[in-house]
Amino acid sequence: MSHLHHDKKILNRVKRIQGQITAVEKSLTDPESSCIEVLQQVAAVKGAVNGLMNQLIEQHLKEHVLKDAEHINEEEIQKFLALLQRYL
Repeated sequence: MSHLHHDKKILNRVKRIQGQITAVEKSLTDPESSCIEVLQQVAAVKGAVNGLMNQLIEQHLKEHVLKDAEHINEEEIQKFLALLQRYL
């Protein structure tokens, strides 16, 4: 996926996830943090990773699967991507 290194949105998303993971680590070492706070942070990380996965799959489809297709039905592609996002 060499085309991804040009996508600033993906890189920014990864940096935000790194920050969230750091926050989870700090919460785990902080005796004042509650289990609920840590669980909420982990749930946020999970959502962020799922969003990253959706974005990567969409980029893959556009760059590698559909790039040279002769007939592309944009509406069907959008329906598929919406379904995939709900699944992930």
